[in-house]
Amino acid sequence: MSPVMENLTIPATERSPAVEFDFAAGRLSLKGESYPEDASAVYGPIFQALEAFLATATERTVRFDFEMIYFNSSSAKALMNMFLRLDRAAAAGVTVVVNWVSAADDETMREFGEDFSEDLDHLTFNLVESAGAD
Repeated sequence: MSPVMENLTIPATERSPAVEFDFAAGRLSLKGESYPEDASAVYGPIFQALEAFLATATERTVRFDFEMIYFNSSSAKALMNMFLRLDRAAAAGVTVVVNWVSAADDETMREFGEDFSEDLDHLTFNLVESAGAD
């Protein structure tokens, strides 16, 4: 059995999303907005933790929830890099389920989810409407 990785929790800021990686449970999430001045500074540590986790996650199911309200083009590139890492892990035998969560009335975010999903062949990509506040 591989050693248990320490969870990665990064609180949201005005310009970057909340990160909740519960490695033991195989549940990962990004939530909020992403338009940092330096996307590599924000996403670098996330990529490192994700790579280390996926290298040990061979016989697991990994669920990654993305609930983004807004992101800029440099964040979109970072997200695509993240999806490609997840897709490679899925191709190598890890069961990966991505839930792209968007508000029912947020057509733009839903379309981004559809666009991302078109380039991914090995993982399960679900477009999910959030309940929203009624």
